[in-house]
Amino acid sequence: MYNILLSEGHSAIYKMWLRKIYYALSPNLRRMVRRIYYFPIDAFDKITGKRPALVPPKGKIFIGPGNFVKIGNTFLQHFINQCELKPDSKILDVGCGIGRIARPLSAYLTTKGSYDGFDIVEEGINWCKHAYRSFDNFKFIHIPLRNDLYNLTTTIKASEFVFPYPDEQFDLVILTSVFTHMQEDEIKQYFREISRVLKCGKYCFCTFFLITPESEQLLNSSPDPFFKYRFANYFLHDEKVKDANIAFRYELVLEFIKTNKLSIQQFNPGWWSGRSRETSLDFQDIIVLKKQDN
Repeated sequence: MYNILLSEGHSAIYKMWLRKIYYALSPNLRRMVRRIYYFPIDAFDKITGKRPALVPPKGKIFIGPGNFVKIGNTFLQHFINQCELKPDSKILDVGCGIGRIARPLSAYLTTKGSYDGFDIVEEGINWCKHAYRSFDNFKFIHIPLRNDLYNLTTTIKASEFVFPYPDEQFDLVILTSVFTHMQEDEIKQYFREISRVLKCGKYCFCTFFLITPESEQLLNSSPDPFFKYRFANYFLHDEKVKDANIAFRYELVLEFIKTNKLSIQQFNPGWWSGRSRETSLDFQDIIVLKKQDN
């Protein structure tokens, strides 16, 4: 929520305290505050019919700031340009949220293609199930996994979770702003599952905060670095809510990639560390992986 209220004009001290207040709230309370904050806008959009189809009310969006439609459209172009996405592709959207990726894909995929998405936030999945009820090739599943940013109502760990899909099922596996909220053992397990459900020669598109010599140097030179809490293999944005935002050493992630028959096809560093926006595709680092042939 604090991302909504911040602008470049606010002081570092103001941002720090707003951030602390935000993360002191429970996941459910954070979402409730957002619904209250956006209620006048959402009510107006509902009365006037202004909100486009497959776009959720602003108060229900929990996946971060930015233009919901524009970001989804941009990612679709990345999938087409970097991952050989076709209208008949079979897609898995891990951490699908409330349909930001599904929306542009609904107009791109033919009935020969398919979309499967799962998320740990039930509210988002329920909204998608209703919104996409006329799309027979779009399926959404709620998976109740514990995460101190999004879900504290369960003890089930992502580090033990097996994706509910057959081996070599998908042409593209997508994880946008998912690994940025997961712990090391959870990421390790997810890479195992990604490799298992991905067809040989096909792609995984994922985003990270990766600690490279360049990004670490930029953080060190920043007066207000995005990651202030430093540990051996990872950096944290907030020391109390560890899943809020996590950056990992590039070498550690590369080890997980290689041991699961995946290889890096493209690496596009984001501007989170202080790089120029003009030279970056996204705020987060984008990695395109390809599963090796057997």
